[in-house]
Amino acid sequence: MESPEDDQLTFNPPASPIVEAVMQNARNQQYLSKRLDAAGDRADPDHLGDIVRHGPVLEALRAEPLDRREIEERLDVSRATSHRLTKWLDEQGFVEKIDGRFQLTGRGEAVTDEVLRFEANVSTVHRMGPLLDVICPHHAEFAIEPMIDSTVTVAEPTVPDRPVERFISLVSESETFRGFNTTHLAPLMIGEFYQRVFDGTKAELIYTPRVAETLRETYPTRVTEAVDRGQLTIRTREKLPYGLALFDERVGLGGYDDDTGLMQVFVDTDSPMAREWAERVYASVKADSTPLNSPVEQ
Repeated sequence: MESPEDDQLTFNPPASPIVEAVMQNARNQQYLSKRLDAAGDRADPDHLGDIVRHGPVLEALRAEPLDRREIEERLDVSRATSHRLTKWLDEQGFVEKIDGRFQLTGRGEAVTDEVLRFEANVSTVHRMGPLLDVICPHHAEFAIEPMIDSTVTVAEPTVPDRPVERFISLVSESETFRGFNTTHLAPLMIGEFYQRVFDGTKAELIYTPRVAETLRETYPTRVTEAVDRGQLTIRTREKLPYGLALFDERVGLGGYDDDTGLMQVFVDTDSPMAREWAERVYASVKADSTPLNSPVEQ
């Protein structure tokens, strides 16, 4: 089995503070339990559950301070329930009552943000389950947050080509294309994709050396002509973590079956955070790749 370091990437260009924090968090996931143990202050699971259960009222108060009747109307709860909710939040120091209205404290705002982030991430994990089941488990730079509003296309027994069709449709709408490990997104026999690469789309592809050579053997004249025109650039890297595609407006990730090599799921989004994350990942892979036909540095 490959070691966890095999597919970890090193990033040099600075990112925005938000994306940098997201990526640092992704890199540190494996160490969180050790850090919590070292701090000696693990949260009680029941207490965490109570915080999540109070998420709706926390979210309502995150928008604006509310009196008790407004809380009852906003959440469609009884007077007794609203009293119980606000009493618990007050005991935790998450709210304070000012002029008859409950408003979040600084601690309460921070907890609310974490509850909402948790909900968004869990929802995203559920939707992206097919991708997460097949993506390289050692790729430390993969992050959930940028993909929260993504479109997930999954292969089904009756329509096994749905992910490939989604990928091809995005290529046809884009004037530029960059990607690595995309033969799983569009196998070499998918002529529609390579027709775009050779004739209609300015493209840069990063493949393993074996796949790059196979591409050149499959389309010898077309590859040479496209490269000579400057329309196509091919680079190689020994190992690639999954399939990543950067279109004009969207970015996408593909997960494939190791046994068949066929794409099982394609996830794409136009999120600016996802674009920045993908640009960073692609830049790192490219920096560790070699132009086709160039000698590898010893």
